Amino acid sequence: MSEIIILFLGAISAGLLGSLTGLGGGVIIIPLLTLGFGVPMHYAIGASLISVIGTSSGAAVAFVKEGFTNMRIGMFLEIGTTSGAIMGALVSGMLNPNTIGIIFASILLLTVILNLKGKPDHQEPLIKGSLEDKLKLYGTFPDKGILKSYSARNTVPGFLMMMFAGAMSGLLGIGSGALKVLAMDNMMKLPFKVSTTTSNFMIGVTAVASALIYFQRGEIIPVIVAPVLIGVVVGSFIGSKTLMVSKTKKLKTFFAIVITILSIYMMYNGINKSFR
Repeated sequence: MSEIIILFLGAISAGLLGSLTGLGGGVIIIPLLTLGFGVPMHYAIGASLISVIGTSSGAAVAFVKEGFTNMRIGMFLEIGTTSGAIMGALVSGMLNPNTIGIIFASILLLTVILNLKGKPDHQEPLIKGSLEDKLKLYGTFPDKGILKSYSARNTVPGFLMMMFAGAMSGLLGIGSGALKVLAMDNMMKLPFKVSTTTSNFMIGVTAVASALIYFQRGEIIPVIVAPVLIGVVVGSFIGSKTLMVSKTKKLKTFFAIVITILSIYMMYNGINKSFR
């Protein structure tokens, strides 16, 4: 019982840190479970995926109501992310936990770098007759009381990048939000608010696809999942409130340092074959 309480408190911290950094609770949950509690890697990934579903769902509903999320673009790109997620989950079952730990550390470092970079903001006009026009990958979003129009660009490279993001989500049990935003921001030239909110909408759907594979393999353990899910949701809520009154840039820099140290520790343990 005491271990469950400690796990619950740890999950609250993970949700809080993930919310404040914008990286999501999964990047903290995996190291917490594997290194802190000695949970086997695949069980930790299963628990993390369920927590990703829980934390993304509430925010996704709010963003859809506000008119930022582009459902059509999101559902189109979900074809890529869910395909990638299923492939990632299947590959995960064939990989050694230590190999997964090393890949996790590498992707975590990349995510931190992407999160600290300046966010470009695009507002591209629709090109008649283009692939984006044919697929209707355009829309409007509210900005200071005005509806602004935009259109996607570079659909094929963006789709392939989303497939890679989905594969990393299924393989590592994280949302891969930074990789999704990278695809939609830098490649598809979508406005930042649209890419961020659409990414949040997609994260939960992507996680469901891979979570089913882990469930089928018996790697989603209720006694681990329950405290993790509740704790991460509570922590994310606290984090969202704290973020409103905090100096965001300093917080992100501080936690980026913490997460970088954590990723190096994950890499070290993977190389030394410490994961189960």
